[in-house]
Amino acid sequence: MKLRILLIFLVTGISLYAQTPYFADGFHGGIYGHYPLWHTQFMVEKLNEYPDWKINLEIEPETWDSVQVYTPEAYLQWQKLADNPRVEWTNPAYAQSYCFNISGESIIRQFEYGIRKIKQHFPKVSFYTYAVEEPCFTSALPQILHSYGFRAAVLKNPDTCWGGYVDGFGNGIIHWIGPDGTSLPAVPRYACEELEKNSTWQTASWNNSNEYLQACAAAHVSYPVGMCYQDVGWKNGPWLGSGDHTKNNSRYVTWREYFTSIYKGDITDAWHLSQENIRVSLMWGSQVLQRIAQQVRHSENLIIQAEKIAAMARMERNDYLLPDNEIDEAWRTLLLSQHHDSWIVPCNRMKTGRTWAEEIARWTDNTNRIAGQIILRAASSSDTVMNNETPVYLKIYNTLPVMRKVEVSEVLPGMPQSKTIAPIDVKGNILPSHTEMKDGQAHLTFAVVLPPFGYTTVRLEEKSMPAASAGQGIRFLSGQECVMENDRYRIVFDLEHGGIIKSLIAKQLKNREFVDNQSAFGFGELRGRFYEKDRFISNREQPALLTVVEDNALRKQVCIESQIDGHPCRTTVTLNQSSEIIDFSLQIDWNNNTGIGEYCQTSDWRANRRAFYDDRFKLNTLFPTRLNHPALYKDAPFDVCESRMENTFYNAWDSIKNNIILHWVDLVQADRQYGLTLFSDHTTSYSYGSDFPLGLTLQYSGIGLWGVNYAITQPLRVNYALLPHRNAWDEAGVETKNTGWNEPPVIVKLGKSKMSEHSFLRFNRPGYEISACKPDGNQAVILRIFNSESDGKPVQIDFKFPVKNCTEIALNGESQSVCQIKNNSIRISIPHFGIKTLYIQK
Repeated sequence: MKLRILLIFLVTGISLYAQTPYFADGFHGGIYGHYPLWHTQFMVEKLNEYPDWKINLEIEPETWDSVQVYTPEAYLQWQKLADNPRVEWTNPAYAQSYCFNISGESIIRQFEYGIRKIKQHFPKVSFYTYAVEEPCFTSALPQILHSYGFRAAVLKNPDTCWGGYVDGFGNGIIHWIGPDGTSLPAVPRYACEELEKNSTWQTASWNNSNEYLQACAAAHVSYPVGMCYQDVGWKNGPWLGSGDHTKNNSRYVTWREYFTSIYKGDITDAWHLSQENIRVSLMWGSQVLQRIAQQVRHSENLIIQAEKIAAMARMERNDYLLPDNEIDEAWRTLLLSQHHDSWIVPCNRMKTGRTWAEEIARWTDNTNRIAGQIILRAASSSDTVMNNETPVYLKIYNTLPVMRKVEVSEVLPGMPQSKTIAPIDVKGNILPSHTEMKDGQAHLTFAVVLPPFGYTTVRLEEKSMPAASAGQGIRFLSGQECVMENDRYRIVFDLEHGGIIKSLIAKQLKNREFVDNQSAFGFGELRGRFYEKDRFISNREQPALLTVVEDNALRKQVCIESQIDGHPCRTTVTLNQSSEIIDFSLQIDWNNNTGIGEYCQTSDWRANRRAFYDDRFKLNTLFPTRLNHPALYKDAPFDVCESRMENTFYNAWDSIKNNIILHWVDLVQADRQYGLTLFSDHTTSYSYGSDFPLGLTLQYSGIGLWGVNYAITQPLRVNYALLPHRNAWDEAGVETKNTGWNEPPVIVKLGKSKMSEHSFLRFNRPGYEISACKPDGNQAVILRIFNSESDGKPVQIDFKFPVKNCTEIALNGESQSVCQIKNNSIRISIPHFGIKTLYIQK
């Protein structure tokens, strides 16, 4: 009898439990991704036609500018429905970014500008639930969402998992806990919600199937909910049917309704979601994605520095105004370049006729141009900016809240070789310097101390100075080995085997050796599987030529020329006297497009197994490191994740792992005494396992997602860096040093200037960073602080400009508390990985 009843249930689709199944339907897309202009009227008509239907929206906010212009009648009708309880807006981010691949500050601005744009069109709309159709997740979202007023989130993306998905967890609403401790109620991808069979883009909840609902019943999911955000332009209307014909008697809900009215169970599970629980995979190593990631990273860094320098101008001069439309336009084009489509379908053509990749080059160029203009205007004041002549003054900015001693370089065009230029500081001292003639131009390098979050001025004068003594830091031990060393490091290059690093000794770390010479791999080796040759090929197979570029008291620099399979490779290695960071710049001049990867992938875009998944087979630069049983840490937006993965290797869609390097990856040996950090100039992937050294992904060439041929079309150019250090990453200040690497001193050439120096604020302890600082209004500055490494003890902020009021505000602008100002200073506490935003009035 029981078997008969079970068979009836299976055939009819009647639930095996009394609870009603729920379904979150809706639309995803926008004017840049795809938004046919008839779609607004379509939503209006279908909502009127099907009174039981409810929709959740993830529409690019800028879409409504076009809708208002091109379909004004539909726009006016939609305005009346925009805040209807049957409609919920679940992702107001300006360009629906993936989040895991950009900076934390960029994520904040995605929401800031997106919410502002939606409110311009629909002032009564509010935001309760964050839910998306793509894997637009990162571990730090709870505190960002909560500060913008969101009260819930959804960790499903059932119908668009091409780029990834979140691990399964729990059987009902959970507490999603971020790295700073912020908790947000969330619907997870249930532990029983499996990846869809015979699919490479769906999980089981995409259509409330019998199998999915039965799995929920077996897992005691009391209020099962499925989800599908249809692409705008799809003409299905209600996804599961309507009325008495709705699939499995599912009931449509908005997510707000589900959280506030439907779910009656207790919230008992808490999930400290790790970044590695967000499993994502893009075309890492392809030239087009590499170039996009580099362009976005450069613009992210530059616009943040431009805002900080503009804020300094506001702190110094009340008459300095930053036109809002300029900074808004700079952020707008940067945010668009972070659109998820630009990272997963970069070769697709847009309505402009250009590909996403081509459009991103234009967008980031625009951001860079505006940022550069802001910096020049903020720096120049009444000074005259010189562009084409040898500058008389250099104004040098430090955008970090700590003092920095750095080596900076400037090209002095047109300066005869016979002349000697001396840099003079504000106290009249001649700074240590060195001039090199390169390609007929003078390159001046000098050491300077920069005040915290401020600037100093250097005057350039023609002086009679003693000739610089020949350097002794670079020497050839034989025809096959070369040593480069300064006070911090001794590096030995093996020229017989491609110029790999044979030894890396950190002198100030008790002469610690960081190269594992027992490894089968070389330190700094370039290695990948060239599948047309059916073998792994390495630059170790051929000798290298080393040229000394600079060898003086301030800087040691060499250029190593090698080859891989006949393709010329050039690596520049730089040691700056004041820096713990070893800089590398790599260029490979490909002779032609050559296949690099595990095998020659076919164009079957539905295949579960993919050639571009396993990064061990791509071209890597490898770092076999002499550390005992190391743990691996990696940064994420407003977070640092300790890896729990045995290795990074996978070759199928149903076994994706999170092997992303956002800014850095760090290896720390088991006793936490020593570590080695790898910095990258762009978001990409890394490889690592017990039998495979840390590797930075450089190049894939072959068929990728949707059968696109991700070919080699230009030279490869990548910058990366190494930081040997003592202790764990946080004690070593890895995050702070990486911020400094991404925010180098900004130099502005001036024809005339006061010899002045100023620090505008400083922190009394390390571990706190300035995520953003920008002018607001006529007499105010917004300062956002991130606790990246501190144990949470209060930090004192000393203001070096007059402050009348200081208020802590949420990201949505709501006032939270008034800071007590004493002696023009404040003390605030921020939890580890927490952010706080201060509104400061002069």
